[in-house]
Amino acid sequence: MSQVLENPMRRITTAKVVLNMGVGKSGEAIERAKKVLEQLTGQSPSQRRAKKSIRDFGIHRGEPIGLVVTVRGEKTKELISKLLVARDNKLAQSCFDDMGSISFGIKEHIEIPGVKYDPDIGIFGMNVSVLLTRPGYRVAARVRRRSRVGKGQRVKKAESIEFFKKEFGVKVE
Repeated sequence: MSQVLENPMRRITTAKVVLNMGVGKSGEAIERAKKVLEQLTGQSPSQRRAKKSIRDFGIHRGEPIGLVVTVRGEKTKELISKLLVARDNKLAQSCFDDMGSISFGIKEHIEIPGVKYDPDIGIFGMNVSVLLTRPGYRVAARVRRRSRVGKGQRVKKAESIEFFKKEFGVKVE
């Protein structure tokens, strides 16, 4: 009976994965990028609009220039595994922050396994953000009786690196 019992409130989980794709122009390019994100996640992405006009780039205020999709629940681990293969399961130390978030970029979406090149769509890059949490984080986001999360309950940089190494086999450089 020399089992070490783990405290269930210290267990780290993936809360969400956010895929962000900045296209830079509206119209057909947004529609092609939307197909890529739908193919990857199985969800329809949300459009992001330009905050101000930039004449040199031909961008007008309010024009859709980007897409974002948030994946939560059981799908997150499978999606993270696919996205890390596109990065050869290697992440830099600078990808991890002190609050339990991991962010990295993918230059070409065709590097992700299961995605084939389609000449009608083209090639897009994207930013990936992963948020790690522990049980009890809901107290900071709930509507009724909102409270702060203690410092000991937050996911630290070393813990998130260890989680990614153990869970996904990532090499941190």
